[in-house]
Amino acid sequence: MSVPVVLIVDDSLTVRMDLHEAFEADGFITILCATGTEARAAFENGGFDVAVLDVLLPDADGVELLRELRARPGGERTVTVLLSSEAEVADRLHGLRTGADEYVGKPYDAGYVVGRCRQLLGDGEVPVSSATTVLIIDDSVTFREQLRELLEPEGYAVITAASGEEGLRTAADRRPQAVIVDGIMPGIDGATVIRRMRLDPALRDTPCLLMTAADDYATEVQMLEAGADAFVRKQQDLAVVLAKLAAVVRTSAERLPFEAIGSLHGPGKVLTVTRERHRLAELGDALREDGYDVVAADNGDDALDLLAAQPVDCIVLGLDDGARDTCMRIKEVPQIGATPLVMTGDHDDALLDCLAAGADDYVRWADGTQALRAHVHAQIRRKQSLDESRRIREELMRRELDAAGERAARQLAETRAALVEELEWRNRELEAFSGSVSHDLRGPLQIISSFAETLLDEDEEPLGPQGRHRIQRIHAAAGRMADLVESLLLLARASRGDLRRQKFDMTMTTWQVIGEVEARDPSRKVDFTVAPDMTADADEGLVRVILENLINNAFKFTRKVEHAVIDIGWTGPADNPRYHIRDNGAGFPAGKAIELFRPFARLHSADEFPGTGIGLTTVHRAVERHGGEIHAEGENGRGATFWFTLPPTR
Repeated sequence: MSVPVVLIVDDSLTVRMDLHEAFEADGFITILCATGTEARAAFENGGFDVAVLDVLLPDADGVELLRELRARPGGERTVTVLLSSEAEVADRLHGLRTGADEYVGKPYDAGYVVGRCRQLLGDGEVPVSSATTVLIIDDSVTFREQLRELLEPEGYAVITAASGEEGLRTAADRRPQAVIVDGIMPGIDGATVIRRMRLDPALRDTPCLLMTAADDYATEVQMLEAGADAFVRKQQDLAVVLAKLAAVVRTSAERLPFEAIGSLHGPGKVLTVTRERHRLAELGDALREDGYDVVAADNGDDALDLLAAQPVDCIVLGLDDGARDTCMRIKEVPQIGATPLVMTGDHDDALLDCLAAGADDYVRWADGTQALRAHVHAQIRRKQSLDESRRIREELMRRELDAAGERAARQLAETRAALVEELEWRNRELEAFSGSVSHDLRGPLQIISSFAETLLDEDEEPLGPQGRHRIQRIHAAAGRMADLVESLLLLARASRGDLRRQKFDMTMTTWQVIGEVEARDPSRKVDFTVAPDMTADADEGLVRVILENLINNAFKFTRKVEHAVIDIGWTGPADNPRYHIRDNGAGFPAGKAIELFRPFARLHSADEFPGTGIGLTTVHRAVERHGGEIHAEGENGRGATFWFTLPPTR
């Protein structure tokens, strides 16, 4: 990953250098500006990923600088933090609504500012493919560098911290794969660092090695009870560090890759709400000692406005006349209501009322700020543990759903393969049946028809009236049976086989079909009109079957019309036309169009309009094979129109 660059704009040299040291220690490159003019020059040069802007500058307004930065090409992607001594909620809301990603009040915690910028950049986690990252926490620069020189040649990426507090913030920010911590340091010791990591849902599985100069059994037990995975005595050969580090990293490598949650020691924000200004200041001073960014509001309306614009990790609500109502209003808002809320007051008897209003905890003022800090810390830890459990459940459920989907897809594929195999077998059976129909049934029918004709034409032994009538019926039935067999074979061919698509002249094909239809009954005069330049991208053989059936149908049902007219044409876009065949014949009952395409369905008597009842079913199958649609419109005695489409292959 490239080294991130931060632009720091503040008129205070102390603030600039404090932030410069904090960002530089965390691996950033810094650009320092003292005025708005210098900041605008830096905007022109560009090349920074983060901008920390002071709101009050001698020659500029930080919010206006933010607006100018956002208006520049690429400026909308720059992580921007406003830094201000303006404590009013309205000022904070103005900055956030202008486009700031974060608004930090002064006095600030440099660790919070750096950690929050890392969080907004999305650099909090080391990529899975990178080297194993080890965090070394030790107050001795010499020992830290000794360990760095030992570990880096072995392929480890090393980051360092000089105190337990700094180590916890760095661990929350960088999420190392292992931690080596000194047992005795100024401030919190190594055992306390490990205990606090074990209480943090985001860090508790991180393997920890604790270094100690002690050589007694009691110290060893104390270190292991603190949660250390292993310990190393400083008087031992440093090669032991390598061996034990490799062992704890190896045994902790098998983890479920759940989405990382926020760390308890990472950048945190607390909203304090009370009408008593001196208590707001007291709360802010106490919570900043734990590295929190503290936002102060003196009424419930300001608190709700701020929560709508920017989430916080915990809310501390002072008990006054409107506090219970404010608590209930906050807890009623979706998402915001899940934020831990701690109420503070003067009396023990307020505990039950505060909890009934929706508060998660209650602390007496008399217990002191240390107790309040502990309760806030505990509530944030509880919320993070609940979030972690929920994410794990959701992740496991998602994986189970994915696995179930894969199983279902596999079963579907197996079932489909079995169905395809069965369908292929049935198609082979159908082909065999079609062959049998073609040869075995046609032969006897031809014999029956031929002998019936011979008997009817016999002159030497003339038939009586009754015998002739019976032979005529046999001959007619054999003819109808032959027509039915032919129709069934056409239907079978329309339902199977590969489509041989090509672009062809449909107008010419239509006139060829019309010529064949007229040749069967030359005595009839029908006025045919066919649209010129009509084309189709389809199987020409199947399209001929469609045209033969539909034109034959129109020819047949216009038989009783004095001036029969049949029109064949198209409408719609040229690349996907909608064809029609329209006649002015007998038509059919309105609302019965769907029945026309069912096998053997008839809306007119066979005596009036003879036929097999298979033709339109064959047309329907042929159109469907092309991925098209067909429907009919008509009324009794007012003709019929058949519409169909033949969509081209995409």
